[in-house]
Amino acid sequence: MTIKALRDQSLPMRHIVHVRNHIISSDGSVEEGGNDAGPSPHDLYDAALSACKALTVVWYAKRKNIPLEHVEVSMERDASEERQGVYRLHATLHVTGDLSETQRAELLAAAQKCPVHKLMTSVTTEVTTVLG
Repeated sequence: MTIKALRDQSLPMRHIVHVRNHIISSDGSVEEGGNDAGPSPHDLYDAALSACKALTVVWYAKRKNIPLEHVEVSMERDASEERQGVYRLHATLHVTGDLSETQRAELLAAAQKCPVHKLMTSVTTEVTTVLG
């Protein structure tokens, strides 16, 4: 899969990200010199984890016939030590439905095993950057 980020000429930092048939605007905050015309790359990184946890919980609930009605993931970022090599994300899972404590625990366990969580914490990611 190829993902492209193309600069929007109308704003100094904004890029339009193309993922298959989807378009996402990304920009820096005003403090970073952008116009805040979209989420920053850090926001998108954090959002990927939130979305993966939510989708994993829905998938798991459907697979196990758990009566999940609603799922929401709130993500808090602490990037205060990022330059020292520590980037902290705190996810809070909000679920509703006629759920037993056992089912709630199962959903939490499923969220902790989402593929993006594993990718962020258990895998070595190699990135190669070249000029085209």
